[in-house]
Amino acid sequence: MSKPVQKPATEPVPKPVPKPVQKPVRKPVPKPVPMPVQATHPPLPASAPLSVAVPAITIESPITGLGLDPQGHLSAPPVDNPRLVGWYRDGPTPGEAGTSLLVGHRDTRTGPAIFLNLNALVPGDVVHVVREDRRTAVFTVDAVRTYKKEAFPDAEVYGAKAGRPELRILTCGGSFDKKTGYASNVVVFAHLTDVKYA
Repeated sequence: MSKPVQKPATEPVPKPVPKPVQKPVRKPVPKPVPMPVQATHPPLPASAPLSVAVPAITIESPITGLGLDPQGHLSAPPVDNPRLVGWYRDGPTPGEAGTSLLVGHRDTRTGPAIFLNLNALVPGDVVHVVREDRRTAVFTVDAVRTYKKEAFPDAEVYGAKAGRPELRILTCGGSFDKKTGYASNVVVFAHLTDVKYA
């Protein structure tokens, strides 16, 4: 009688152990560092401005004094000289305590004018104003804003902190209509941060 054939014992197959799923490590997103506010330079004595330069938009221009028109609005520089900047001569001079005003055209019928790219300025850009006393008042841009002409905030634009030498640069902006012109004004807010001597 033949012996039964014994089947070799089979070893149990181990179940695969699932590997732990590694979650992606999220790197913390660095918070933007706010630009430090430039300290205000002490006010300068009165001295009429001669020229203005804005390196960030590569412009340089002579300055002429302007007054108010019969309606009490600040006059604009002559349109036949689109590269000329106007200064409100009955207000503070650039660098003096208070708010000094510079205005210029964005364009004229003959083409682009001095402040075509004024709205491209950003906080931290600088404006150099050469004065009759041979000092150059250096202003640092705080903000650039656009206002509808019918809702222009006079107190915000023309006002200044007590004793602080500030500068406003104004030009046209917004949408354009052939009959009524530009709908808005672009305003650059800046304050005196340095003085250079010739």
